[in-house]
Amino acid sequence: MSNHDNYNTQMTFLPETEDKKNAKRQLSPTFKPYNNRQVQAIFDIESLIPEHHVARVVDEMVEAVPDDQLFSHYKGGGRSSYHPKMMLKIILYAYSQKVYSCRGIEKLTRENIPAMWLAAMQQPDFRTINEFRGERMKVLMDDLFETMILQLIEDGYITMENYFLDGTKIEANANKYSFVWKKSTEKFEAKLKEKIQETLEHIHELTQSEAGTGEKKNEQNTEITEQNLETAAKELEEKVEKLTEEIEKETDAKIRKEKRQERSQWKKPLKLIREDYIPRLAKYKE
Repeated sequence: MSNHDNYNTQMTFLPETEDKKNAKRQLSPTFKPYNNRQVQAIFDIESLIPEHHVARVVDEMVEAVPDDQLFSHYKGGGRSSYHPKMMLKIILYAYSQKVYSCRGIEKLTRENIPAMWLAAMQQPDFRTINEFRGERMKVLMDDLFETMILQLIEDGYITMENYFLDGTKIEANANKYSFVWKKSTEKFEAKLKEKIQETLEHIHELTQSEAGTGEKKNEQNTEITEQNLETAAKELEEKVEKLTEEIEKETDAKIRKEKRQERSQWKKPLKLIREDYIPRLAKYKE
């Protein structure tokens, strides 16, 4: 074979080698099977709801309502109605999501998985929803709504500031629920004042202990105001400051330790008043 033939043979094989290399580099993409036209079945929709979810709180709360209390709103006979517990659940869940319109609630039962689970895949239309909450269960709906909000706040699912102050949608979209803000605030303010009263009683006990008297003062129903709390805070600050000065001057290690412990007892209620009670009272007042 001549050199010319060898050269031609090499030129023939080189492109094939290059093609083989390129073929190895070009891999086809792989995908998970997908076909949304294929029939799909969810056998257990509840399994899609997280364990700690608002929908489960609503479910448990409504299940706790006695059937007799609900059934008393219905006359016997006639066409079958949607179960009142199902209706209550989807409406209350919608409220927890700040959805207040009957059309919005109807949409949730068609598109929102937790709402679909609460409705057991049933789909009452917006007129049925509106009749249920506006006429048949009007009084009970209001009470349950308030109870649910307080429960969700207590359990940490929502905060009062975020739910109410984040959107006065309650007044804009459903004026009949505007009462909730005032009622909830009054309840929380009452609980707050109970805590404040406990703290003040603790302060009084410390005062009596310091004076060396075991006698308890007559119980006083002192009105809790920002001004009264400010006065109490200033007295505590003076006490803490005085103890701090005494600690700095004291040379006896044992006495210094005792005074530091005493100062710590006064600092705790002072911190509560300054950082918690006064700001929260101001917020409730606003």
